[in-house]
Amino acid sequence: MKAIIAALGILSLSVFASEPAKAPATQSQDKGVHATIKANLKRLNFEVTDISESPAKNVYQVITNQGLFYVGADGDMLIHGKMYQLTEKGPVNVTEGALAKVRLDGMKQFENSMIVFPAKDEKYKVTVFTDTSCGYCRKLHSQMQAYNDLGITVRYMAFPRSGVQGPTFEQLKAIWCAKDQQKAMTDAKSGERLDTSKVAMCDAPIAEQYALGVKVGVSGTPAIMLDDGVMIPGYQDPHQLLQTLLSTQ
Repeated sequence: MKAIIAALGILSLSVFASEPAKAPATQSQDKGVHATIKANLKRLNFEVTDISESPAKNVYQVITNQGLFYVGADGDMLIHGKMYQLTEKGPVNVTEGALAKVRLDGMKQFENSMIVFPAKDEKYKVTVFTDTSCGYCRKLHSQMQAYNDLGITVRYMAFPRSGVQGPTFEQLKAIWCAKDQQKAMTDAKSGERLDTSKVAMCDAPIAEQYALGVKVGVSGTPAIMLDDGVMIPGYQDPHQLLQTLLSTQ
């Protein structure tokens, strides 16, 4: 996926330039346009989960297993980047608005498989994509009590930055498979190597959570998702995060 995006270089290019240009799709042609988009993106090994019209004329918004893309009505132009709609109140990030819904759906899907560090007096709830090999993830976890004391419940989802294989993936799986998941998370974030000898027998949704992260635009950890689906990339200390949460009210 990284190689594909690097190859784009700019916001758009013709994926299948050899195909003849077609007239812009009308509403009655949507079914055919959708089929063309799916077929063309399948050549890039993209799994399309949703296609809808974007605010831009003759441009479709396409949610895939590799993130959100925009595709021209001809089906042969692929655009990767953020789209903004200019309004009297200023630019509105259309892309983030669309991804927020996907994130909310994903948080609901994995709600019962997150590792939760609850605040006793919960005022806010955040969901964090995390990785045991990430320095700022460890820093965030070392301040867990401070987050909780401010009324912030932290829910973890797994995002092994090296992908769904290798030592980090195995460590995350060992955490999710542990009887005491909170202790295992704390031990791993403290640098302890967990026993991974039995993870093959455990059904932990590490790969599925990682796939969701890729789909909703996670490119590094920690990535913090708020209850409205907005994502904050990177670390924020407890008081910074509190101010961010207060600003969204």
